Amino acid sequence: MAQGHKFQDLEETGECLVALINSSQPDKLRRVKDEHQALFDQHAETKKIVTQILKDVAQIEENAGQRLLDMEEEKKRRETELESLEEQLRQATAKSQITDSELQFLQRELESLRNTDHELQTLQNEVDEDTTEVIPSAVYVAQVYYLITKIKWEYDTQPNILKGAHYGADLTTLINIDTSLRSRSDVSDQLWGFVSTEW
Repeated sequence: MAQGHKFQDLEETGECLVALINSSQPDKLRRVKDEHQALFDQHAETKKIVTQILKDVAQIEENAGQRLLDMEEEKKRRETELESLEEQLRQATAKSQITDSELQFLQRELESLRNTDHELQTLQNEVDEDTTEVIPSAVYVAQVYYLITKIKWEYDTQPNILKGAHYGADLTTLINIDTSLRSRSDVSDQLWGFVSTEW
């Protein structure tokens, strides 16, 4: 719209110029020429200003566009970093849960070992008591039985086999009895049969 007015002004100036030339008035002609030059200078200055404004606007738009691209890139980078941190947090949480579970398991195992150790200690004490009381007593009883029966037993046999030797006054008799095939009274009678009734 402003350019339309300027062109209209130029047309009017041109018409005035033609009219002045026809009237042959040099002073008016010079004045119109000066006005026309001033108008041209003003138009050139306005064009220069508008061009600079357009350049500035283009530069601002370019800077704004670049800044927007930079912000988008930064946003993507931060989103990637956030996803990575979330994944690390998930892994750390899972590891923490596993560690807690392992810790509870180890604590239970430790408690079980302590209980077992206590039971073993109790059993050891009982064995020690048996060793100091029962074994000497059993040895004494075995020695008495040997003195009475003159039978020396072998102990590395199966549980149902009685194996040993009877040392009589004149004869040594080997003993090999399968207790699973005979009654206890038969076995007892056979063993007592070796015992001398002479004192």
